[in-house]
Amino acid sequence: MLIRLMILASVLVTGMSHAVEVPSPLDEDRGKFRPLVIVARAQALTSLVKLEKSLKDEPIKQQLQERDVVLYTILGGEVKREGKAFDAQQAAALIRGLKSGMIMGDVKVILIGKDGEKKLEAKGDIDLNALINTIDNLPPAEKQTPAQVQVVPQGKAVPSGKGIKPAKPVKALED
Repeated sequence: MLIRLMILASVLVTGMSHAVEVPSPLDEDRGKFRPLVIVARAQALTSLVKLEKSLKDEPIKQQLQERDVVLYTILGGEVKREGKAFDAQQAAALIRGLKSGMIMGDVKVILIGKDGEKKLEAKGDIDLNALINTIDNLPPAEKQTPAQVQVVPQGKAVPSGKGIKPAKPVKALED
Protein backbone atom coordinates (compact mmCIF):
# COMPACT_ATOMS: atom_id res chain seq x y z
CA MET A 1 0.00 0.00 0.00
CA LEU A 2 2.79 2.42 0.89
CA ILE A 3 4.57 1.69 -2.38
CA ARG A 4 1.41 2.44 -4.37
CA LEU A 5 1.00 5.78 -2.60
CA MET A 6 4.63 6.68 -3.27
CA ILE A 7 4.27 5.81 -6.96
CA LEU A 8 1.08 7.85 -7.22
CA ALA A 9 2.73 10.83 -5.48
CA SER A 10 5.76 10.67 -7.78
CA VAL A 11 3.54 10.52 -10.88
CA LEU A 12 1.56 13.54 -9.69
CA VAL A 13 4.71 15.55 -8.89
CA THR A 14 6.37 14.79 -12.24
CA GLY A 15 3.14 15.50 -14.08
CA MET A 16 2.89 18.91 -12.44
CA SER A 17 6.50 19.76 -13.17
CA HIS A 18 6.02 19.01 -16.87
CA ALA A 19 2.91 21.17 -17.16
CA VAL A 20 3.94 24.43 -18.80
CA GLU A 21 2.03 27.62 -18.15
CA VAL A 22 1.43 29.32 -21.48
CA PRO A 23 1.44 33.12 -21.18
CA SER A 24 -1.72 34.91 -22.23
CA PRO A 25 -1.49 36.52 -25.68
CA LEU A 26 -2.96 39.60 -24.00
CA ASP A 27 0.18 39.85 -21.83
CA GLU A 28 2.35 39.61 -24.93
CA ASP A 29 0.41 42.50 -26.54
CA ARG A 30 0.67 44.74 -23.47
CA GLY A 31 2.38 48.01 -24.33
CA LYS A 32 2.26 47.34 -28.07
CA PHE A 33 -1.35 46.81 -29.12
CA ARG A 34 -4.94 47.38 -28.02
CA PRO A 35 -6.71 44.01 -28.20
CA LEU A 36 -10.31 44.09 -29.40
CA VAL A 37 -11.92 40.81 -28.39
CA ILE A 38 -15.18 39.62 -29.93
CA VAL A 39 -16.87 36.75 -28.13
CA ALA A 40 -19.92 34.90 -29.51
CA ARG A 41 -21.44 31.46 -29.10
CA ALA A 42 -22.61 31.10 -32.69
CA GLN A 43 -21.44 32.43 -36.06
CA ALA A 44 -24.98 33.19 -37.30
CA LEU A 45 -25.91 35.93 -34.80
CA THR A 46 -27.18 39.03 -36.61
CA SER A 47 -25.18 41.45 -34.45
CA LEU A 48 -22.01 39.43 -35.17
CA VAL A 49 -22.67 39.49 -38.91
CA LYS A 50 -23.15 43.29 -38.78
CA LEU A 51 -19.99 43.73 -36.71
CA GLU A 52 -17.90 41.58 -39.06
CA LYS A 53 -19.22 43.55 -42.04
CA SER A 54 -18.25 46.82 -40.33
CA LEU A 55 -14.77 45.49 -39.54
CA LYS A 56 -14.20 44.70 -43.23
CA ASP A 57 -15.02 48.30 -44.20
CA GLU A 58 -11.70 49.79 -45.39
CA PRO A 59 -11.88 53.20 -43.61
CA ILE A 60 -12.77 51.53 -40.29
CA LYS A 61 -10.06 48.92 -40.80
CA GLN A 62 -7.46 51.64 -41.43
CA GLN A 63 -8.56 53.70 -38.41
CA LEU A 64 -8.28 50.67 -36.13
CA GLN A 65 -4.85 49.84 -37.55
CA GLU A 66 -3.65 53.43 -36.91
CA ARG A 67 -4.71 53.03 -33.28
CA ASP A 68 -2.77 49.75 -32.89
CA VAL A 69 -5.93 47.64 -32.49
CA VAL A 70 -5.49 43.89 -32.95
CA LEU A 71 -8.58 41.70 -33.40
CA TYR A 72 -9.22 38.56 -31.37
CA THR A 73 -12.29 36.42 -32.06
CA ILE A 74 -13.72 33.71 -29.86
CA LEU A 75 -16.52 32.08 -31.83
CA GLY A 76 -17.89 28.92 -30.31
CA GLY A 77 -14.79 26.90 -29.51
CA GLU A 78 -12.51 28.54 -32.09
CA VAL A 79 -10.09 31.28 -31.01
CA LYS A 80 -8.22 33.45 -33.53
CA ARG A 81 -5.94 36.48 -33.56
CA GLU A 82 -6.09 38.47 -36.79
CA GLY A 83 -7.49 35.37 -38.54
CA LYS A 84 -4.81 32.94 -37.29
CA ALA A 85 -6.15 30.09 -35.15
CA PHE A 86 -4.71 29.38 -31.71
CA ASP A 87 -3.89 25.96 -30.35
CA ALA A 88 -5.77 24.71 -27.28
CA GLN A 89 -3.23 25.97 -24.73
CA GLN A 90 -3.06 29.48 -26.21
CA ALA A 91 -6.86 29.64 -26.43
CA ALA A 92 -7.23 28.62 -22.79
CA ALA A 93 -4.60 31.20 -21.75
CA LEU A 94 -6.46 33.94 -23.64
CA ILE A 95 -9.80 33.04 -22.06
CA ARG A 96 -8.19 32.93 -18.60
CA GLY A 97 -6.59 36.33 -19.27
CA LEU A 98 -9.94 37.90 -20.11
CA LYS A 99 -11.46 37.03 -16.73
CA SER A 100 -14.84 37.63 -18.29
CA GLY A 101 -18.12 35.89 -17.59
CA MET A 102 -19.62 33.44 -20.04
CA ILE A 103 -21.53 34.83 -22.98
CA MET A 104 -25.05 33.54 -22.96
CA GLY A 105 -26.91 35.30 -25.74
CA ASP A 106 -25.61 38.08 -27.91
CA VAL A 107 -22.13 39.15 -28.95
CA LYS A 108 -19.74 40.59 -26.35
CA VAL A 109 -17.06 43.10 -27.38
CA ILE A 110 -14.13 43.89 -25.07
CA LEU A 111 -11.53 46.60 -25.72
CA ILE A 112 -8.32 46.28 -23.74
CA GLY A 113 -5.88 49.18 -23.55
CA LYS A 114 -2.14 49.08 -24.06
CA ASP A 115 -1.84 49.07 -20.28
CA GLY A 116 -3.68 45.73 -20.13
CA GLU A 117 -6.83 47.11 -18.48
CA LYS A 118 -10.36 46.78 -19.90
CA LYS A 119 -11.45 50.06 -21.43
CA LEU A 120 -14.82 49.00 -22.85
CA GLU A 121 -17.09 45.99 -22.46
CA ALA A 122 -20.33 45.94 -24.42
CA LYS A 123 -22.96 43.40 -25.46
CA GLY A 124 -24.96 43.31 -28.67
CA ASP A 125 -24.64 45.81 -31.48
CA ILE A 126 -21.67 48.15 -31.19
CA ASP A 127 -20.84 51.20 -33.25
CA LEU A 128 -17.20 51.00 -34.31
CA ASN A 129 -17.02 54.79 -34.68
CA ALA A 130 -17.95 55.07 -31.00
CA LEU A 131 -15.22 52.52 -30.23
CA ILE A 132 -12.68 54.64 -32.14
CA ASN A 133 -13.83 57.73 -30.21
CA THR A 134 -13.33 55.80 -26.96
CA ILE A 135 -9.74 55.05 -27.99
CA ASP A 136 -9.16 58.69 -28.96
CA ASN A 137 -10.48 59.87 -25.57
CA LEU A 138 -8.13 57.68 -23.53
CA PRO A 139 -5.79 59.55 -21.16
CA PRO A 140 -2.44 60.52 -22.72
CA ALA A 141 -0.48 58.20 -20.41
CA GLU A 142 -2.34 55.14 -21.80
CA LYS A 143 -1.68 56.21 -25.38
CA GLN A 144 2.09 56.06 -24.84
CA THR A 145 3.92 52.79 -25.09
CA PRO A 146 6.30 51.87 -22.25
CA ALA A 147 9.28 52.74 -24.49
CA GLN A 148 8.00 56.32 -24.82
CA VAL A 149 7.55 56.88 -21.09
CA GLN A 150 10.64 58.24 -19.30
CA VAL A 151 11.11 57.73 -15.60
CA VAL A 152 12.92 60.67 -13.99
CA PRO A 153 14.51 60.26 -10.55
CA GLN A 154 13.20 62.73 -7.95
CA GLY A 155 15.11 66.00 -7.77
CA LYS A 156 16.87 65.48 -11.10
CA ALA A 157 16.13 67.63 -14.11
CA VAL A 158 16.53 66.12 -17.55
CA PRO A 159 17.84 68.50 -20.21
CA SER A 160 15.55 68.63 -23.23
CA GLY A 161 16.55 66.26 -25.99
CA LYS A 162 18.70 64.07 -23.74
CA GLY A 163 17.82 60.67 -22.32
CA ILE A 164 18.63 59.22 -18.94
CA LYS A 165 21.64 56.94 -18.60
CA PRO A 166 20.88 53.56 -17.05
CA ALA A 167 22.14 53.06 -13.52
CA LYS A 168 25.21 50.91 -12.91
CA PRO A 169 24.52 47.56 -11.23
CA VAL A 170 25.23 47.41 -7.52
CA LYS A 171 27.77 44.81 -6.41
CA ALA A 172 26.92 42.64 -3.45
CA LEU A 173 29.09 43.04 -0.35
CA GLU A 174 30.92 39.98 0.86
CA ASP A 175 31.31 39.15 4.56
